[in-house]
Amino acid sequence: MPMADAAARQSRSPHPAMLAVLRLLLLCLSCTATGAWATAPLLTPAQTKALGESGARLIDIREGPAYALQHVPGAVSAPYPLWRAPGANAGLPPSQPALTALVQELGLTPDTPAVIIYTGIDATDFGGAARVHWTLKSLGVQQLSILNGGLTAWKAAGLPVASQASVASRSRWQPQFNPQWMATRDQVRASLDEPGVLRVDARPAPFYQGRIAADAAHARGTLPGAVNLDSENWFELGSAALMDKAALQDEADKLNAAPAQPIIAFCNAGHWSATDWFVLSEVLGRPGVRMYPGSIIDWTSAPAPLPMDNEPGRWQQLRYAALAWAHRNLGTQAP
Repeated sequence: MPMADAAARQSRSPHPAMLAVLRLLLLCLSCTATGAWATAPLLTPAQTKALGESGARLIDIREGPAYALQHVPGAVSAPYPLWRAPGANAGLPPSQPALTALVQELGLTPDTPAVIIYTGIDATDFGGAARVHWTLKSLGVQQLSILNGGLTAWKAAGLPVASQASVASRSRWQPQFNPQWMATRDQVRASLDEPGVLRVDARPAPFYQGRIAADAAHARGTLPGAVNLDSENWFELGSAALMDKAALQDEADKLNAAPAQPIIAFCNAGHWSATDWFVLSEVLGRPGVRMYPGSIIDWTSAPAPLPMDNEPGRWQQLRYAALAWAHRNLGTQAP
């Protein structure tokens, strides 16, 4: 009887070869899921944790002192100013040597999965992550994601933080900047004669209307024929995480753009417009979306004045300037 029981148990036990096949299937499913996360533009904290543990490069773009206090374990520090040009217009990309040195220091190659981590305090904060995503995509990194909600979402999920800095092994990658997702001043000027190109102003309405202007801009108003889609519209009020895809599509539909219509997103200096580019191009998958990184500051710095819409007259400009001064110094209503 004991021998019969043993034979019965053996007959019910999986064959070793079958166990090996099952393990292989589970491994493949795990790899497939990880790969799907790696190519998704937005990740949850749990997905970010899994990718970090599987070797993805976690890139923290917050200020150095904030990173030193706490960060996602394993993340390397690359503060946002490093991804922007020095000088009068930070919206322009850094030089190619500067970008090459940066990605090499981060140990990046075209095949390195990378997740960008920002603070997660508001919609403007997200713009930094979107701008870094745009830069790395232009340099040739193939698998890019953003931790939706940033470090704030990570901590809200109850995940641990670290204070000890992480350093990546330096790479030898020599990237080349692909201008496919960038529009230059000359290209934007040429688009004025191309009725099919839609120019999208990602700034808050008062900028678009010419009521206020960035300090470095030499004129008020917006690009000719532009429509306004404030980058904050992609977020729930007070949130630093993008809305779900269906809600994002509802906002994008307000542009009334044809499915393949070329779009150029801009703002003051390539920050808010990076969010518009990211949502339209990366999340919603629209083709032909470019960002004008120099934006209004670059446009209004041209040697000869370029056309503008919603540009107030001289007396109106003086009035808006007075209202802006009173708002900053006396606490009156913003212009």
